[in-house]
Amino acid sequence: MITLSNIEKVYQTKTIETVALQNVNLHIPKGEFVSVMGPSGCGKSTLLNIMGLLDEPTSGLVEIDGTPISKYKDKELAHIRNQKLGFVFQSYHLINDLSVLDNVELPLLYRRGASAAETRKLAMTALEKVGLSARTKHFPAQLSGGQRQRVAIARALIGQPEVILADEPTGNLDSVMGEEIMNILLHLNQQDGTTIVMVTHDENMAHKTERLIRFFDGQQVSDARTAAFNFQQV
Repeated sequence: MITLSNIEKVYQTKTIETVALQNVNLHIPKGEFVSVMGPSGCGKSTLLNIMGLLDEPTSGLVEIDGTPISKYKDKELAHIRNQKLGFVFQSYHLINDLSVLDNVELPLLYRRGASAAETRKLAMTALEKVGLSARTKHFPAQLSGGQRQRVAIARALIGQPEVILADEPTGNLDSVMGEEIMNILLHLNQQDGTTIVMVTHDENMAHKTERLIRFFDGQQVSDARTAAFNFQQV
């Protein structure tokens, strides 16, 4: 699905060079739920941005479904992001002046061929999956943090992506709301077969996924199956 080979990412200013990622080699197969952990500043979000084609590595190879992204033009990369990838962020990134339904519909406004009726139907289906079909006319300010994150997940789902990239999706939530969001992600993975890569600081959440990758100082230091995966295999 997504393969990273010998990835390095260096941020350069006039006086300072910062190595964000160094010699990263990863393969994320279709259908996996992978968590990525590590201290702040270790390169986790940079890794997610490179996987999501939002940033380019300084060196190394990124492949989507076996094809190097270097073969794609900018418009083709935008098409892949819109068609195959869904993004969920810690701070939700909802537009306060738009209703829940309008926020969820946004990604399809950039997809050619999607009619208004089809967009509305897909948005309602996505909201039903996250349990918010009764809140379509509400605005973000009228929702709790957990509800806003569910709207963000619905927005990621409307394009029916093969992969969801989630950056600290439970980071701004209390433990109860965090569990609700995690259960939604687990359902999407286990029932719908959606591939998920989740950056988190929460050990408890990470160990609910089937694979845990740890980073330190921009380097991948471990990659192992979790107890949750081993339990499911018994």
